[in-house]
Parts: sequence; C-alpha cells; structure tokens
Amino acid sequence: MNEEYEIVIIGGGPAGLTAGLYAARAKLNSLLIEKGLVGGQMVNAERVDNYPGFPEGIGGGELSELMRQQATKYGLKTIMAEVTGLELHQKQKVVKTTQGNFTAKAVIIAGGSSRQKLNVPGEEKFTGRGVSYCATCDAYFFKDKPVAVVGGGNAAITEALHLARFASKVTVIHRRRQLRATPILQEKAFSEPKIEFLWDTVVEEIEGGDFVNRIGLRQVQTGEKSGLEVVGIFVSTGLKPNTDYLKGVLSLDDTGCVITNDGLETDIPGVFAAGDIRCNSPRQIIAAAGDGATAAIYAEKFITE
Repeated sequence: MNEEYEIVIIGGGPAGLTAGLYAARAKLNSLLIEKGLVGGQMVNAERVDNYPGFPEGIGGGELSELMRQQATKYGLKTIMAEVTGLELHQKQKVVKTTQGNFTAKAVIIAGGSSRQKLNVPGEEKFTGRGVSYCATCDAYFFKDKPVAVVGGGNAAITEALHLARFASKVTVIHRRRQLRATPILQEKAFSEPKIEFLWDTVVEEIEGGDFVNRIGLRQVQTGEKSGLEVVGIFVSTGLKPNTDYLKGVLSLDDTGCVITNDGLETDIPGVFAAGDIRCNSPRQIIAAAGDGATAAIYAEKFITE
C-alpha cells in the first residue's frame, strides 16, 4: 500500500482531530493516522470543565467522539495504525506505518505524549496487577482498598481526587514539599479526608506476590527508607513526547519534543507539529485544538503556494 494524500496527520487527539477538521473543510484530501483510541489523553479525562461551550463540563470520551464526528463529517479519512518512520523529501513526504506507506505533500505531527514511568524494580512486573497509569480506567478495581498516587501536578491530583471516590485511602507521594497542581485542585485535594500526602519522598521499589501489596519508599532529605502497604499504585509523574521515531529526522529538544516556529512548522518545510508533542505546549485540550487549527492553516498555505 502506498496511497497519496495532500495532508497526512499523525495522531488523533484534540490537535490531530482539529487539524483534520480544518484540512477536510479546506477540501484537502486528508488522512488521520491513530494507533490507539481517537481522542488521545483526552479520553482518560473523566470530566473536562474548561473547554469553551460546555458550561456544565463534558466527559473526555464524549468530547473526543464529538470532535471525531465533526472532522469526519467533512470527509477526513482515518485509519488505525502505528507510525514507524518518516522519509521527508522536498516535494513528497512518506509516512511509514504498520498498515503501509502513505505519501503526502504536508505532514502534521500530533502524536501527543505518553505517561512517564518510574523505572523502578517491580513496575513492569506488576503493570496491570496493581500498577496503573490511568485512574479513570482502573479506579473501580480498587474499591474500598488503599492506593497510592505518585506525582504532584494537575494530572496526579486529578487522579487522586477521582480515586478518593472509590479507594479507602489515597496516599499522594511527591518528591517535593509543594505541589505543582493548580490552586483549585490543591484546595480540593487538601480538603478531601481520604487523601494524605507523603512529602519529599520517592518510590524505590514495588513489591507483591501475584499483585502489588507494598511499595518501598525513600525520604529524599534524610535518606530514610520505609514501606507503604497498598494494593495499587497510580503513576502520574509527567508526560514523554511520542517522538522516538523522529530522532535524527527532525530537530528535537533535550526532552524529545519537536521544535517549531510560530507557524508550528518544523525545520523541514511542509512538516508541522501540534499539541503536546511540540516544545512549550501548555498541554491543555483547548491549546492543542488551537495548535491543530494553526498547523492545518499553514499546511494549506504550504501546499497551495
């Protein structure tokens, strides 16, 4: 398979879906490639309260589906495949995938980010058996049981608040003394009786039999080691851009995100990046959607000019 398109969009999160909407409405023959669920990280949000037009909030999965319907209504084609590489020529770009190759005049990279792992003993062994990266997906399995959340940002505190509806106790483990989450989330977490905090602490090991039953901890200031008995640990320590296949192809910064100009174009003409995958992204759904629109507008200009 080697199909030709005017624009190929990599990633089906809010950036990719909005780029697809704008490209399709511009009557450009466009393809969106997504390796998992359309919606990206947005799907995992139980409730989105800060997206304009939904004063009562909306579920992340529902918002994803509405975006998908709107984009495909105008003719955007979508396939499920994993992108494995890019060949970037002056006039044609080849997107290599597990479902074949696709040629395009312009490419918009909107593959988002994945959750960072702790990379400690036991994490891989117990993934799916007590180790989770998505409270929205797995909270129900820990009803009336003690769990831990690792991290101190918006995602971690949102996960902790969601888990508090199910678990008997939620211990938030943060390597610093102060959270990075927004004040309103902090206020909610501090007022939730089921949530406790372990400050200046890191996880060194995850232990168990068939399932997790204990995590080994270290106090970063004193070096003192301790243990915490839990049956689940939710890791929410940050995001890693999904750019492994772009190393040596495009300019990336030290964290792996794609470097772009104000028009979201990379150092290769006709190749754009939008959403969490680009440098300096605020990692918000509304910002990713704006990126998608911007990238599609400039991609159209690149093609027509």
